[in-house]
Formats: sequence, structure tokens, C-alpha cells
Amino acid sequence: MKLLGGFSSLLSVALCILPASLLPAQAMDNAATPPMGWNSWNHFNRNVDDATIRAQAEAMVSSGMRDAGYTYINIDDTWEGERDSSGIIHSNSKFPDMKALADFVHSKGLKIGIYSSPGLKTCAKFEGSYGHELQDAQTYAAWGIDYLKYDLCGLREQMKAADSPEAAHKIMVDAYIKMRDALRSTGRPIVYSLCQYGNDAVWEWGPSVGGNLWRTTGDISDRYASMENIGFSQAGLARFAGPGHWNDPDMLEVGNGGMNTEEYRTHMSLWAILAAPLLAGNDLSTMTPETVALLTNKDVIAVDQDRAGRQGDRVSAVGPVEIWARSLADGSKTVGIFNRHPSPMSATVDFKQLGFNHTVKARDLWTQKDLSNLDHTYTAKIPGHGVLLLRVSQ
Repeated sequence: MKLLGGFSSLLSVALCILPASLLPAQAMDNAATPPMGWNSWNHFNRNVDDATIRAQAEAMVSSGMRDAGYTYINIDDTWEGERDSSGIIHSNSKFPDMKALADFVHSKGLKIGIYSSPGLKTCAKFEGSYGHELQDAQTYAAWGIDYLKYDLCGLREQMKAADSPEAAHKIMVDAYIKMRDALRSTGRPIVYSLCQYGNDAVWEWGPSVGGNLWRTTGDISDRYASMENIGFSQAGLARFAGPGHWNDPDMLEVGNGGMNTEEYRTHMSLWAILAAPLLAGNDLSTMTPETVALLTNKDVIAVDQDRAGRQGDRVSAVGPVEIWARSLADGSKTVGIFNRHPSPMSATVDFKQLGFNHTVKARDLWTQKDLSNLDHTYTAKIPGHGVLLLRVSQ
């Protein structure tokens, strides 16, 4: 038995360090490209109910977001009611019939997601899944749920009581494995989102516990400083992402009003280069045309959803100007020239540094205009907190 246990441990470690392309096919059943959709928390927080979710689903369709690739309507915390005498979870009075709500979302050509925690309680102190993982997974499947955000919050008390950091880590990993197995046992394909804030270098072991995506950071807020800190801190994580397994720098804040257009454009551009999930967090029913245009730019979305699934990374940084690049399936590269300074800055990109030895073709993805053939370098003035996003080919 000791030999078998040791082999299992070695296998688990091996899975953690394998590149995404070599991970078991079973783990890639969901999320072949980064999930796209919407989540209730950033804008509505606790003030979410059945009517809100229906309105967001309808707006996702009428705004053109569904046709642009957005799929999931995800209910975050505060939907949870009490458990009955058999231990089965029920939704609270804000959500009188979760199955009917799921059916409505599905009728719009969309999918629906839900939220829970491996602890006794969720972040908002509602009922968690601790000790009821299989029951909850079966309930979600019966309702028709397509996506689960599983938030570490409520398990922290047990982890704090552990004898060592290693023991606390095992508690966390075992909890995520338990829900993974419960979800798989239902036979329903449910995207599994690990929300645990990048603790213990989750990108190294997230695939081995069944994660389709894992949060790499703390919570984002609708401020440039928050978005900038989170987005640019993803440098070096590219090798851990790939089809079925994505680094998740948290949800989008586009349209919530705390940043200007240039800053939201930076937000979308960086998340696309990072092959990040695109989960809108604004009120879809009150969007301005400008917000719709930011969220539905087909060229930017094509970068995020590129079938090769190669996350981009930082190429260079000179003062506040950073150049990031992502290799795409057709051999082209997306290049983002970011100005982190609040005032305009001139920046030069050297295409040789990016592997192009001759004249290149380039398309500005935000203006959606092709640039003339470019020689080895290209210089542009980048707005404060702004970006020039190019798709470059030989």
C-alpha cells in the first residue's frame, strides 16, 4: 500500500509539472478556449436575484455579446438557502426556482454558472459545500448548471488550524479534488473554476486537481491601479496555461465606470494577450455603445480565443513602456505596446526581437485598420495608460 501511495503522489507531482499540451485528455474536456461570459459579483455584489439574471441573459443576446462569443451567465455568492433534512441545498427566496432559471438561460443559447465554497460557509457567510460535495454536484447537474466557481474563502478556518503549511496545503488540495470527483461523477460537463487567489502557486498544481481555470491573484477592483497591478503581474506564468487549463487574473471591469476608455482598452488587450477568461462584470442591460464596442471587438476576442491556446508574456520593459507578445495558431503574433505612465509616451517595437526578419504586415486591432508594410521597427505615441495592439505577420 505504501508503494501504491508513493506512486500516486509521484503521479500527482508529475501532472503538476507537465506542459498543458501533455496533460490527460480527460482534463481538457471543458474550456478548450478561455471561458467567456458574465459574472454577477463585480457590479451587483449581494444584490442579485432571479430577475437580474434573466435581464442579463436577455441583454447578452440583444447587445450582440452572445454572437461575439460570450456564453456563460454566472451567479456568484448569496444565492444559497438552507439544506433540507436530507442535506440537499436549496436556493433562497431571491431564486425561487433555479431549474427554471437555468432553463431560461439555456433557451437564450447561453449557459449558466453557479458559486460555492469548499468550506462550511461562503465568503458572504452563506451555506458552503463542506461535507456535501457529492450532493451539491448532483443538485447542480439536476438544475442544468454548466460552470462552478469554487471559492476557497470558507475553508480558511480549517487551514489556519492545520499543524503546518504543508498540512494546510493538503487540506486545500484535497477539498478541490473532492469536488472535482463529485462533478465528474454527475456525467455533466461543468467548467471547474478554482477561486483561491493564487495561493501556493496554484498554476503549478491546478490541472492535477481538475481545474479548468484558477485565479492567480486577489480580487480585482474598478481602478486602473488594481487592474494594472494584477494584469502585469502575470509575467512568467505563460507556460502553465493551455487548452482546458487557464490562468485567471479575475473578471473584467469594463463598463463599470471606474476607468477611462484607454484604461479599459488596456484591460481588454492585456487579458486577450494573457489568454485570460473574459467574464464581464458590468450591468449588461445599461451598456453604452462604447462599452459594447470594447467588449465585442472581434479582432481582440479572436486573440483571446485563439485555438492554439498559447498565453502571451512580457518581451521587454523600458521605464513605464512594456511590450508583450502572444504567438497565434496561424503563425502571426499579437503585440501589445503598453504605456503605464499617465501621460502619452513614444514607444518603439523592434520586430526582429519578436522573431520577424523581414518586412511585416500589421493590423491595429482597436482601429481595425491595416498598417502599411513595416520594416524592422515601428514607433508610435501611446496614450497615457493606453495601448497599441497589433496583429503582426511576416
